[in-house]
Amino acid sequence: MAKTATKRLRDICLRLPRAIEKETWGDPTYRVSNKIFAMEKRGDGRLSVWCKSTFDTRDMLLLSAPHQFFIPPYVGSKGWIGMRIDNDPDWREVESVVKQSYRLIAPKKLARQIE
Repeated sequence: MAKTATKRLRDICLRLPRAIEKETWGDPTYRVSNKIFAMEKRGDGRLSVWCKSTFDTRDMLLLSAPHQFFIPPYVGSKGWIGMRIDNDPDWREVESVVKQSYRLIAPKKLARQIE
């Protein structure tokens, strides 16, 4: 299951314009213009993805599904959101969270290419 989730996350991230994968801190990170927009994490024993978010969106996600979303250590205070992807997540929602992160991180010209 984890390999399938890892592959699906990779596919979502690498379909974005000029996105690349680079291992950092022992985990895959996904970048645009050398800035991280998504990080696959499993430090607590569960597979998750950490993404940049606005504080409003982060708070809404935390309230709507506290079993799936969390404030990640280190980057949570900067508006990042963690999303569990080890328990059959809604992959459209995963893609939406990743794309929002990409839009917040990518140069404006690339961000505008995402519907």
